[in-house]
Amino acid sequence: VQLQASGGGLVQAGGSLRLSCQASGRAFSSYIMGWFRQAPGKEREFVAAIGWSGGLTRYIDSVKGRFTISRDNAENTLHLEMFSLQPEDTAVYYCAAGRNYYYPRRQSAYDYWGTGTLVTVSS
Repeated sequence: VQLQASGGGLVQAGGSLRLSCQASGRAFSSYIMGWFRQAPGKEREFVAAIGWSGGLTRYIDSVKGRFTISRDNAENTLHLEMFSLQPEDTAVYYCAAGRNYYYPRRQSAYDYWGTGTLVTVSS
């Protein structure tokens, strides 16, 4: 599976962005999908994950109620809708695909990683 993230950009605090991740290859629907981010000078962290059919989602506490993860298995795409963005959301965002359904928050659960897309939130 190859993954390509897009949709990042510069936005003011309180604004919104929609990230997308296009997957190529087969069996997209057999993977759990996740979004991670890495802020300058910090380690990469989990943001959100979604199960195979989209019925199960997980979020880091700091984005709950502001971010929504979704997927379209027919189009092999993953999305992350981000609202009420804050400067602390500034990071490079990565999408990932994996098969470890039991630990979707762990980076080790993911086998494939996409290129990152930079989100910058100005105050």
